[in-house]
Amino acid sequence: MFDTKIAIVLRGDLAAWQALNVTAFLTSGIVAQTPEIIGEAYRDAAGHVYNPMTIQPIVVLAAEQETLRTIHKRALERQVRISAYIEEMFSTGHDQANRDAFAAFDPDTAKLVGLALRAEKKIVDKITKGAKMHG
Repeated sequence: MFDTKIAIVLRGDLAAWQALNVTAFLTSGIVAQTPEIIGEAYRDAAGHVYNPMTIQPIVVLAAEQETLRTIHKRALERQVRISAYIEEMFSTGHDQANRDAFAAFDPDTAKLVGLALRAEKKIVDKITKGAKMHG
C-alpha cells in the first residue's frame, strides 16, 4: 500500500521507559520531516475529536550498538535524512541542551540509542539490515 517505509531502530539494551521515550522523540522527527503522513482527526461515536496520527505503519526494530552504528553510516552514505537520539540526551532537560549534547559527537563517537528513517521500502530494508523486530 505504501512505497515508503518508516523504521525506528532502538539499541536493544534500553530500559522500557527509555525505549518509549526515544521512540516518541524519533517519531516526532519523522513527522516534522514529512507532515503529509499525518491523516485526519479521529472521532468517536459520541462526537469527541482526537488528534490525527500517521497514516503509515511504523516498524520498530532493535539492534546492538555496533549494528546501530552501521545502520547510521548506511543512512548517511545513502543521504537518507534520519532522526537520531544519543545516550547523553537522557540527562538533559530541554531541547537546546539535547542539541548541544548531540553536537559534541560525530558518527564515530556518538553513543546511539535510536535512529528513525523514512524512505523507499527497499532502501530502508538495506539500511536496517541486521536489526531485528523489537520485542
